[in-house]
Amino acid sequence: MIPRAPFMLGLAGLIPFVWGAITTVLPDLGLWGAQTIGPRFVGPYVQLFYGAVILSFMSGVLWGFATKAEGGQAATGYALSVLPALWAFFMTGGGPTSAGIYLIAGFLGLLALDYMFSQWGLTPPWWMPLRILLTAIVVTCLAIGVLV
Repeated sequence: MIPRAPFMLGLAGLIPFVWGAITTVLPDLGLWGAQTIGPRFVGPYVQLFYGAVILSFMSGVLWGFATKAEGGQAATGYALSVLPALWAFFMTGGGPTSAGIYLIAGFLGLLALDYMFSQWGLTPPWWMPLRILLTAIVVTCLAIGVLV
């Protein structure tokens, strides 16, 4: 079972992705949001900026897991842990559609890294159920931003 704090914080971390999807699907709400809090905070724009931040944050989480490993596995874990941040940095500079597609790929790649670290015994037992749920929602929201 996923502990309450990581579960609730994980769900709260979805708010910019869900808000971005909703303001993409409901243009009037998107217009209101753009006029009220600024255009960077609605539609695919909030998703893209926040998605790059979260991929970078998750690099730090993986780095923390790598500290539990030793020798070659630790070195591999550290090297792999920087990939999500590098991916976000290099792949999200294009337009909103290509950046969204690359972020989707980045989050799916992150899920594969989560699985690898989990298989190595470096994550808590509830890690993969949480990551699968959060990734599914993030990818769905980003897909709305890309397709609508």
